[in-house]
This record gives sequence, structure tokens and C-alpha cells, in this order.
Amino acid sequence: MLGHRYFMLHKPVDMVSQFKSHHDVRLLSAIDFDFPEGTHAIGRLDNKSEGLLLLTTDKKVTRLLFQGKTPHNRTYLVQVKNVVRPETVEILARGISISAPHGNTFMTSPCEVELTVKPSCLSDPETPLHQNIAYSWLKISLREGKYHQVRKMVAAVNHKCIRLVRVSIDDLELGSLQPGEVKELSRDQFYKKLNLSE
Repeated sequence: MLGHRYFMLHKPVDMVSQFKSHHDVRLLSAIDFDFPEGTHAIGRLDNKSEGLLLLTTDKKVTRLLFQGKTPHNRTYLVQVKNVVRPETVEILARGISISAPHGNTFMTSPCEVELTVKPSCLSDPETPLHQNIAYSWLKISLREGKYHQVRKMVAAVNHKCIRLVRVSIDDLELGSLQPGEVKELSRDQFYKKLNLSE
């Protein structure tokens, strides 16, 4: 039996994080790469988000990554409408109340938030913003991942999320990988950079 395989993908926008669906959506099978049978995504990025998505044939990685004792750090670049003030950054970093299922609310944990700029290696969207639209870029690093959490966080401080890009999970970084590109890693690289232990 051949060993398991491990991949990093820059998931494009307008693509779901799965290979099969009953809905009319763009799937991971549209990626120009010959993934082996049994490959699945570890966690998800929603349809409108882009960036680092991990895939593997190793089923136990999901359990190790999401059910282990040590939480794992995820970092996002977030483009939001209008100019973000420094005091807003502090509010986000301290923790903020966001909506949760069944009419409940959830208080986010303290996290790292800073104003930043779009890195040069990140490609521009197919449809650019109008030149008169003011915007800011935020870098948000957190260790929890409630459904649509980052989008809800910026909405809670009255900023609309324009673009959401996951750029790293622990020490695995998107780097210069472009939308649709795949990078294969060895098991040792994958486990070490994600701080996984069996």
C-alpha cells in the first residue's frame, strides 16, 4: 500500500471545499491536478473565501487538527469596505460579540489584528473595485473558527467584507501559490508545520 499524500491548495473564490455536491456549484474536481482517490479537504473555506486549503488522503489529520488539545493558529487577510480606525482594530482584537445559530450570540476570543496592505504576490480580483471605493486590509490571526467568524467579526464593527483570504495555518503558508495551484508536501513536512503529533 502506498503512503498517504498531503497537499496545499490555493482555493479560488467561487469554489466550494468539496469534490462532490448535489448542488450546482464549482467543485474541487475542477482544479487542474490529478488528486489520488480518497483525497478530501481538511476543514473548509466558504464559497466566497479563497486561499490556503489543505487536502490529504490521511483521514486522521482532521481529528488531530481539530480535536487535539492544542488549538491551531489560522491567519487571514481581510479587505473591508471603508477605512478602519485604530480603535476598531483594538475592539476586534479584544473579542467581540457575533451572531450564532438559533438567535444566539458568541463572544470571540482575543486574537491578533493589525492594519496591513495587500501583498504583491496576491493576485488582483477579476472584477476590480471602483477607484472611488475606500477600503482597508486587516490581518487577523485566531485560534477558533466558528462558521463565517471573520466575516461576522468585521460586520460587527460596521465594515463589509470585500475579500477574505486565508494565508496560513500554523507554519503552513500560502506564500506565492496562485489561485488553483497545488503544492504537495511530504508527511514529515505536513505534520511538522502543523505541529501535529499522534
